Amino acid sequence: MSYKPSSQGHAASSISRAGAITFLIVVVVAAAILAVTGIIPRLRARTKLQDDTNALAAPDVLVAKPQQGKPTEEVVLPGNLFAYVDSPIYARTNGYLRKWYFDIGAHVKKGQLLAEIESPEVDQQLAQARADLLTAEANAKYAQTTSSRYQDLVKANAVSQQDTENFTTQASATSTQVKSAQANVQRLEQLVSFEKVYAPFDGIVTARGIDVGQLIDSGAAKEMFQMAAEQILRVYVNVPQIYSLACKPGLEADLTLDEYPGRRFPGKIVRTAKAIDPTSRTLLVEVDVDNRKGELVPGAYAQVHFKLNNAQPTLIIPVPALIFRSQGLQVATVIDNKAKLVPITIGQDDGRVVEVTQGLQADDEVIQNPPDSIIDGEVVNVVRPQPSPQAQPQKGGE
Repeated sequence: MSYKPSSQGHAASSISRAGAITFLIVVVVAAAILAVTGIIPRLRARTKLQDDTNALAAPDVLVAKPQQGKPTEEVVLPGNLFAYVDSPIYARTNGYLRKWYFDIGAHVKKGQLLAEIESPEVDQQLAQARADLLTAEANAKYAQTTSSRYQDLVKANAVSQQDTENFTTQASATSTQVKSAQANVQRLEQLVSFEKVYAPFDGIVTARGIDVGQLIDSGAAKEMFQMAAEQILRVYVNVPQIYSLACKPGLEADLTLDEYPGRRFPGKIVRTAKAIDPTSRTLLVEVDVDNRKGELVPGAYAQVHFKLNNAQPTLIIPVPALIFRSQGLQVATVIDNKAKLVPITIGQDDGRVVEVTQGLQADDEVIQNPPDSIIDGEVVNVVRPQPSPQAQPQKGGE
């Protein structure tokens, strides 16, 4: 006998399979929901952690705009004082020093006798030269008389033409000998006059290198005196190239010296070298100072104060804002919370603030405390200084 399942059994089996599928779908959906709800917070937490890390990694920087420089500035440079005329005095004749009349520090006038030299050999040579001159003049006079006599006789054919020409030539030769003897006498008279040494200008004797009895040789082998004209002093200053255009003749300049605290000595630029020294990149400037009171001395060191007009506007920033890199001197500015390194050219630096002549604009936000590791394009946290609270005026009676 064959067995045939009933229709009720088939229906029960279909219901069982449908329930299993439904349960499986519910489990999968539940697992997906659990997975999604667990991943999203993690992603959010990771994103927040990354944002917080980046925010914490960005350095805090203090920014401020540069200050405007003054239209005129005082530039202080070192200078050396020199006498307007400073000259060593040497002998022009040989001999022994007989006497000197002025020592160091003495004020002398032009033409005053400084010293006397004994040179007996030159005196004897002068006496001999004068005697030779008298002989030459006598010979010239005799030759001229003879020449005139023969010229008169030759007209009467009393003497020969040959003899007349001989005596005429002899008269001319002796006349030339007289001129030579006169020149020799004048030369020796000059040498004798050099036995007395006179001051060439008004000034002060700053050195004396001889004493009585010393052997004196003519020439620059040994200096007798050193004289300086100190009524006006020259001050030479090496001005940096950046200020060279502003340093022109006629510009006033003041001098300060440590030995005169609180005092200033007025001066004026009289000339410049009009050329930049290629070694130091400076312009040599001469400032003349009135010293008729004698308060200043040559060789002294002074600080020269120039009041210069700025040819172009300058900006002032603190020295800590400077960045020293192999690319050159730079500062860091902030644009959209990102650092931007800018090369600059500086002028005067007093150790606290520095003058920027090129590279910055007046509205640039300059980082006042740049980290050593700051790079171009780095994100930074901008910190602005808080204004100090103003003291409120108190009301009466409180």
